Amino acid sequence: MQMNAIGKSLIIAVATATAMGAAGAQDKSAYALDSRGAVVKSGFGLCWRTGWWTPSMAIAECDPDLARGKPMAAAPAAAAPAAAAPASASMALSADGLFAFGKSTLKADGKKQLDAFVAKLGGRKLDKMVVTGHTDRFGSAKFNQKLSQKRADAVKGYLAGKGVDGARIMTEGKGSSMPKTSANQCEGKKSAKVIACLAADRRVEIEATFAK
Repeated sequence: MQMNAIGKSLIIAVATATAMGAAGAQDKSAYALDSRGAVVKSGFGLCWRTGWWTPSMAIAECDPDLARGKPMAAAPAAAAPAAAAPASASMALSADGLFAFGKSTLKADGKKQLDAFVAKLGGRKLDKMVVTGHTDRFGSAKFNQKLSQKRADAVKGYLAGKGVDGARIMTEGKGSSMPKTSANQCEGKKSAKVIACLAADRRVEIEATFAK
């Protein structure tokens, strides 16, 4: 989904152990890579972190503030005016980091990722939030639609339990209808390598706007 105004964005992605066990360029990479070795990015231009990521592995392209060797900024001579709070926030999480493969029960690590997002909201009054689940192409259309919806509902339930206004949270399941990978990018039958290649397709996206 596209939003009219996108403020500060947050992306956290965690790949499964199965995906990380696959051979190829993605082995132990801090960021999800496509078949050309380029960093996979979300529709908002944000990088996908893998389960191997640590702050010491940050690169300037994806995490400029964490990249090693970044010089310390000089203290300003005078305090700068406070920046206006962003009107919106978004988050794209790898479904592999939230759930076991083919399941819709949140994992402990996935809950930590959602806790981080709740902290980013900072208690601001929510206008609207949309949680959208996506799957890869493996499985029937009916199964993928149901799984993506159940995963979106699970995320909503957890956020509501953490104090986010559940009445303002909408959920959608898109199944495999909106892949991030191209049609010829991850060819072949179901295998650890192909599953790893399709990691960007398995995701849950959260988009929120705040009341003025």
